[in-house]
Amino acid sequence: MEIKADLCIGCGQCVIVCPVHAIKLKDNKAEINQDQCVECAVCYRDAECPVKAIRSKRLKWPRIIRSPFSNVITTHKVTGIPGRGTEEMKTNDVTNRYSLGEIGITIEIGRPGVGTYLRNIELFTTKLSKIGVEYEKESPVTAIIIDDKGHIKEYIKNEKVLSAIIEFKVPNSKITDVLNVIREVEKKIDTVFSVGIITRIMENGDIPIINLLSEEGFKVRKNIKANMGLGRA
Repeated sequence: MEIKADLCIGCGQCVIVCPVHAIKLKDNKAEINQDQCVECAVCYRDAECPVKAIRSKRLKWPRIIRSPFSNVITTHKVTGIPGRGTEEMKTNDVTNRYSLGEIGITIEIGRPGVGTYLRNIELFTTKLSKIGVEYEKESPVTAIIIDDKGHIKEYIKNEKVLSAIIEFKVPNSKITDVLNVIREVEKKIDTVFSVGIITRIMENGDIPIINLLSEEGFKVRKNIKANMGLGRA
C-alpha cells in the first residue's frame, strides 16, 4: 500500500483503521511504515479516504506473501481457499477429518494490533516436526514448509503478516509432547500466540481432552466452535 503525499490532507482516518499501527501522521501527511505494513488492505477498503490518496501497489515476491496471510478477501493461490487461505481445520462428522483418538491443534501466531514475522513459525515447526505431527495440507503455513524438519524458506522469514496459523493433528498419545513444545517456545517468541484444540465429543457428552489439559496446567476457555454435520462418514 502507498499514500500519495500530494493528495493526502492529513485527516488521519487511515491511521485509525490500520490494524498494526503502521500508518502515522508526519507534517500533516499520512505515511506508511513499509516494514510494519502487512498488506491487509484495510486502509484501502475501510478508511474512506476523502481524497482517494491510498493506492494499492502491485506486490512483488517475496513481499506478496504478506497479502494472503493478512487480507481477509484474498484467495490463497496454493490452497484455493478465500479468507486468508485456510478453513482453520473446520470439520464435521461427514468429513471424518478427525477420527477418535486424534487431536487437532491450531497455533495462531500474531493477531491484529501486533502481527508477526514469518520467522516465528519455525520456532514451533522445527520442534513439532521432530514429534512427527501431521500438518494440514490445505494451509498457507504448510505450503511454505520446505522439508521434514519444519524449516521455512529463508528469504520470507522477515516478511510481516497479520497472523499465521499452524494447523496439524496428532494421536492422543502425543498431546503432552505438543504441550511441552508450546511451553518451550513461549519463552522465546516475540509476539503473542493462541492455541486451539479440535476434538470429537463423546456420545455421552464427555470431552476427555479437557481433563488432560487441566492436568498439564493449561486452562481451557469455555468458548467453542462446534461443527455439526448432517450425517456420518
